[in-house]
Formats: sequence, structure tokens, C-alpha cells
Amino acid sequence: MSRNDSESLPTPPDRSEVAARRVELLISTLLRVGVITSLTVVAAGTLISFIHHPSYVWSPAKVQRLTRPGAAFPRTLRQVYDGVLDLRGQAIVMVGLFLLIATPVMRVAVSVVMFAVRRERVFTAVTAVVLALLLLSFALGRAGG
Repeated sequence: MSRNDSESLPTPPDRSEVAARRVELLISTLLRVGVITSLTVVAAGTLISFIHHPSYVWSPAKVQRLTRPGAAFPRTLRQVYDGVLDLRGQAIVMVGLFLLIATPVMRVAVSVVMFAVRRERVFTAVTAVVLALLLLSFALGRAGG
């Protein structure tokens, strides 16, 4: 093998590049699975709503129960929980929306762990603050109504 041949061979990635790629794949998989799961749950809830109330399909006046803000959807976690147990479509749709909201939050949480494992203190701290602010916003939003 000549000198030029050895220079043209690609060098294998180092461990940090491999680890970074794994984290990227984990996060992209998390986001993809979260969105697909959310979509599936929302679609199932919508289907169940139409199965339980077939008149929604033909009556625009009755379907307004679903489209009027706050009219037919549960407003508390307890109402969502009870609705899911009763197989109410609107409650199942709410679970799908919760999953959609939780997906990027989980991405931030995974990032905190990954930065901590890689001992990247600055990124760990910044991402942990972002996660804390997200969780605080949910808590304050809940307390506010």
C-alpha cells in the first residue's frame, strides 16, 4: 500500500463521536415515538368519541360539543383519569395531548442525563435549569387554573 492509499482511508470515529451519535439517535427515537404514540392515542380517542356518539358524524350542531372550547373535554387530571377508565373518547384525546406535551420535556430530561454521564457540567446545568423551568411552568399553570 502506498502512502497516498493510507491517507485516503477514512479514520474510524473516536469514542466521543460514537457516544454523541448514540445520544442523537436516542433523542430522535424518543421524539419520533412520542409523537407517533400521541397521534395514535388522539386518533383512538376521536374514533371512540364517534363510536359512542354516532350522531356527531351527521349533526353539525352535536359535533359542536366537541369543538366548543372546554365544552366536552375533561379539565382536571382526575376527570381525565376517570374518563379513560370509562373509555370516554374526549379523555383519551386529552391523554394523547398530554403525551404530545410531555415528549419534548422528556427530550430535555434525557439530555440532562446524557450531559451528566458525559461529565459536561455546563451543559448539564443549563439543561437542568431548562427542565426545572418547564416543570415549574406546568406547576404554576396548574395552580393558576
